[in-house]
Amino acid sequence: MNEFDIIDQFLNIKTGQRKDVIKGIGDDCALVKVPRGQRLALSMDTLIAGVHFLADANAADVAHKAVAVNLSDLSAAGAEPAWITVSLSLPEFDENWLMDFHRGLKKIADFFTVQVIGGDTCRGPLSITIQAHGFVPENVFLQRSTAQAGELICVTGNLGDAALGLKVAQGDLQVPPNVASQLLKKYYTPYPRVAAGIVLRGRATAAIDISDGLLADVNHISQQSGVGALLRWERIPLSKEAQSLDNEEMVMRAALTGGDDYELCFTVDEDELESTKQALETVGIDCIPIGRLTGKPGVRLLHHKEELTVEALGYSHF
Repeated sequence: MNEFDIIDQFLNIKTGQRKDVIKGIGDDCALVKVPRGQRLALSMDTLIAGVHFLADANAADVAHKAVAVNLSDLSAAGAEPAWITVSLSLPEFDENWLMDFHRGLKKIADFFTVQVIGGDTCRGPLSITIQAHGFVPENVFLQRSTAQAGELICVTGNLGDAALGLKVAQGDLQVPPNVASQLLKKYYTPYPRVAAGIVLRGRATAAIDISDGLLADVNHISQQSGVGALLRWERIPLSKEAQSLDNEEMVMRAALTGGDDYELCFTVDEDELESTKQALETVGIDCIPIGRLTGKPGVRLLHHKEELTVEALGYSHF
């Protein structure tokens, strides 16, 4: 099967065609329409086997995660996803793997009403590159560089489950089956906070998605906004599965530096906290304050009034 057959059969989602797509897969370029009064938001990520996902991971889960991490970036900007392009590098043609990949791709694309409008395939090490495109109204684009000292730091949900799930998948953490199931689900098939990003337009003063780890991503806001951050460990939200583990150090490391959570971390003026909580509640999402921005540079962490020393902030790509 040649590359064009693979694209048409396994990357082309033939249902759920959007009206703003004039021409999708089949030509050298796609042709789309950007609505009046909107700006086009773009994001792109590459996932490589053995680096970003386990080499023997289920292909449907790989497709899901590849799309999810890109839509999460759009969420952090307050953008509504619209289209994606997919580049797939394969060591060899494997029809069963591609069928599973197509199934996962279709499921998440349908869930978020996004359309695959282009793609490419080649022979090489297994990797997937997704470029995601979305819309955001003029003047409400959420950024990392617009936070100010005194504002609250909040997150949209539990942290650390994905990093713990990776340990379960690698055989480094033994837990009861029901706990393992939930942790693995968070690792393999995260759901980006698209609705939260839209709700936070005009409410959050800055935002980022938690992909490299809470401390690392808070540090991005801290550095780009020229402020400091003070977080409190006892306020970090943990799932009941994470709380059931008897290794606090491992749980703390997973929640603070593990990454792959794809929750949103955002800053908000204290006077706007309650209204922001109520707005997020309308889409079924939590708003949990975990700290405050300060005038002292750097990210600091308190554990019952004792400041902890953190050796590594989070995942590093190099």
